[in-house]
Amino acid sequence: MAEPDPQDSLDAATRATHSLQGLSTEVTARVPQLLEAMRSIGTGLELHSTLERICATAAELAHARYAAIGVVDETGEGLADFVAHGVPEEVAREIGRRPDGHRGLLGALIHDPDPVRLADLTVDPRFAGFPPGHPRMRTFLGVPIRVQGEVFGNLYLTGKQDAAEFSEDDLHMVRVLATEAGIAIGNARLYEAARQRERWIDGSVAVTTALLSGGDADEALSVVAEQARRLADSAAGVVLLPADGGGLEIVAVSADDSSALLGVIIPARSPVVAKLLAGEAVFIDDSATDSRMVTGPARLFGPSMLLPLHSGGRVLGALATPRARGARPFTGTERTLAAQFASQAALALMMAQAQRDRERLAVYEDRDRIARDLHDLVIQRLFATGMMLESAQRRSVVPEVRTGVGRAVDELDVTIQEIRTAIFALQQEPAEAPSGLRTRVLREINMAAVPLGFKPSHRFVGAVDSLVGELTGKNLVAALREALSNAFRHAGAGVIDVVVDATATLPDGRAAVRLSVADDGVGIPEGGRRSGLRNLARRAESLGGASWFGPGIGEDGGGTTVVWEAPL
Repeated sequence: MAEPDPQDSLDAATRATHSLQGLSTEVTARVPQLLEAMRSIGTGLELHSTLERICATAAELAHARYAAIGVVDETGEGLADFVAHGVPEEVAREIGRRPDGHRGLLGALIHDPDPVRLADLTVDPRFAGFPPGHPRMRTFLGVPIRVQGEVFGNLYLTGKQDAAEFSEDDLHMVRVLATEAGIAIGNARLYEAARQRERWIDGSVAVTTALLSGGDADEALSVVAEQARRLADSAAGVVLLPADGGGLEIVAVSADDSSALLGVIIPARSPVVAKLLAGEAVFIDDSATDSRMVTGPARLFGPSMLLPLHSGGRVLGALATPRARGARPFTGTERTLAAQFASQAALALMMAQAQRDRERLAVYEDRDRIARDLHDLVIQRLFATGMMLESAQRRSVVPEVRTGVGRAVDELDVTIQEIRTAIFALQQEPAEAPSGLRTRVLREINMAAVPLGFKPSHRFVGAVDSLVGELTGKNLVAALREALSNAFRHAGAGVIDVVVDATATLPDGRAAVRLSVADDGVGIPEGGRRSGLRNLARRAESLGGASWFGPGIGEDGGGTTVVWEAPL
């Protein structure tokens, strides 16, 4: 954070001295109060609390019932923020929408930022009336607040308590206070900007760490969405990737209700998609009314940032951070920081993809080596052993021996065929394998059999491949992988049973697919880690389903049964 400029404070003191020259004895007697008020304003660095403190101090100094500060937006045409003092919370709730500065006396002060003192604001031609529930106000004093020479906003006072109107002395005192307030606000803005940059940098580090940790790619994208939502103070964080048929598909969402967004495809005809895929950011003032937003869910939101995830000349996808309807628009600083965050996230995505490609290449090379060893060593030895047994069989004169050796030779032939099948599978590219859900589930079970030391039993109910959609199927496979991994690492199970039921029904009557993974292990200890179970629940909830766990299939309910379900 930048240090306050001593010259600013000196200039303010000089202006304050000139402003107080020739004032009445009454005002001179209030100078200690003014100095204390100036000192109070300068304490603290958080911007919003600084504005609240200025309002309270100004009201006390001028003996006003109400005070407020209207912060001018970046366009200079309205108010970006409005901080009030003296209005009870229940009254503020009844009033509802805060002033936007587009009309009335507050709007006039934005375009003509000079001090205004009125005995009755309701008779001023610029007055536009009070909204329902608003307290009745008559006396009015308005003074501009300047930060580094530019108008930051206006300080409003109303409800003079000990006189019929605000005096010239009140105006002088408040102007001095507004000068000090400008310095305090400038320092608070510098501090807030530094804190804001720090938060975005920390968020970028968290995303990079998650993407390069070697975990599940979907989980890493969820981290990008969560961090973007938190940092942008938005209603949702959304990651979009190119869809197979064109356009952009929402693949990761952080929101209170993510099921309404996950899987939505923004068609290629959308002008927003064209700009994003061209590497251009798109900023929307109101998603609900902007004609460029062609999807239904856009009506749920207000101001939005849509940022391309591009790095090294490639556009990998997009990141969207929509705010709720009626929320404040994104500032220029927020747009810049978000664009930098998106670039860092895209770079991390590319690095993570390169890392996964290297790992995949290493796996392919290892599979080729295993296939060669099986072919060149194991099969050749088994074949030679079979020939020796056949020779021994021919020389033997004992019928029982000849029969037993023949059975052994047959078993060796079957074993050789199975090994050749395994070699063929090892030499296949993943793209060559069938992509049905049943096949993917079996693949996960077979892969889990290696670390477990046994193959989990499995059962399919219903037309799994035809009923379960791609998005749900992908999440079900990921949930199965998580459940089997937990069983291997923590359960110490000897038996695992996997059931995929495409004929299940949710409590609300919707058709669903249900995955059950039951074991006879040690169960879930009290106070144990629940990160894996939380991942399962989050996946299910994002699709409108649920996940839970219960007793297992061991003796007396020993072990754990994990259930994951989602609508079809």
